[in-house]
Amino acid sequence: MSSLTLYYKEARYDLLSIVRTPAFVLPALAFPLMFYLFFGVFFRSGGGADYLLVTYSCFGIMGPAMFNFAAGIASDRAHGWLTLKQLSPMPFSAYLLGKLSTSLVFSVVILALLFSTGAGLGDVVLSYGQWLLLAITILVGTLPFALLGLLLGLSLSDKAAPGVVNLIYLPMAFLSGLWLPLFLFPDWLQQLAWLWPSFHLSQLGLKVIAQDLGFSWFSHLGALLLMSILLALACARRFRQM
Repeated sequence: MSSLTLYYKEARYDLLSIVRTPAFVLPALAFPLMFYLFFGVFFRSGGGADYLLVTYSCFGIMGPAMFNFAAGIASDRAHGWLTLKQLSPMPFSAYLLGKLSTSLVFSVVILALLFSTGAGLGDVVLSYGQWLLLAITILVGTLPFALLGLLLGLSLSDKAAPGVVNLIYLPMAFLSGLWLPLFLFPDWLQQLAWLWPSFHLSQLGLKVIAQDLGFSWFSHLGALLLMSILLALACARRFRQM
């Protein structure tokens, strides 16, 4: 069996296992769409549909990446599947890339739902180039959240992982200004937003529609790269300790 076939099969089986789990699929797809419909379409006062489209898109892609890696890997560790994967001839990178591909598939579906809702119901008007650049920016931004989920999955038990992900995921989204614009927050909370990868990703997305805070795109991209490298190093260290 060729290496390409191994990677394809691992990605396919991981996606199928998640699709057959309604407790994962329904919240992952419904929550960002529901929140955007409420706050970005139906109950907004004046404009803001395009701004919230970006921030809820960032919120939407965070969940599948963090939960699929954290809960999935913690469960595989608890049941011995992770050890079996390591001992098998299959490259372990196929296992990780399979989970990443599943996260990206969910992210694409979430973006398609939000973008079509924004354009159809929220009167969001962007050029084709802006739609494409926004989608690429947010999809690439999945990586640091996948790495954070991987670190949690390698560190936590299968029972603790989902709860801990929620304790990180939801406050991080709120404190990054994904639910409410940052200017509504106290100054000290606005400063703390720089600690979160979700803030930097949303600022890169908002820069596409010229509604960011005005800082250089390089500063946000550099912060995301630095966070991704640190998380990858932490994952590698934790993996060696297993």
